[in-house]
Amino acid sequence: MAMAMTMREYLRSQDIDFEEVKHPREVTANRIAQQAHITGNQLAKAILLHGDSGYRVAVLPGSCEADLGMLSNMLHERIELASEDEIRQSFEDCDPGALTPVGQAYGLQVFVDDELRQQSDIYFEAGDHETLIHMSGREFDRLMREAGHGHFSRHV
Repeated sequence: MAMAMTMREYLRSQDIDFEEVKHPREVTANRIAQQAHITGNQLAKAILLHGDSGYRVAVLPGSCEADLGMLSNMLHERIELASEDEIRQSFEDCDPGALTPVGQAYGLQVFVDDELRQQSDIYFEAGDHETLIHMSGREFDRLMREAGHGHFSRHV
């Protein structure tokens, strides 16, 4: 599989400047960052949340984990991680586990951890386990301009 078509079309419709970066098949953020020769802070990973008011995508550095308590407080509701089935249903054209941060392309509200906003370059899953999307931090900020943001990650 290659880049998810929904995401490709969305990035093009938003006139976002990006490049695709191939890497050996990996599924964990740490291994992807190692294979792509980038830091975990440059890798934006996404998690799907299920809350009282529906699904949302939280985007955080690959070197961190989400603090669900902080996210619950930030969103003013009880949240939990979505199941694998819920992820597959929400991101139908992505490989299982290759969740993309571009949740808005799938009609989902997105929240970005503030630590990502400090990076000059950002990489993230393209919808498979062998391709990353690379863009400047400025383009990522433009892509995420409608997203909520705050601090909800902690280094592991």
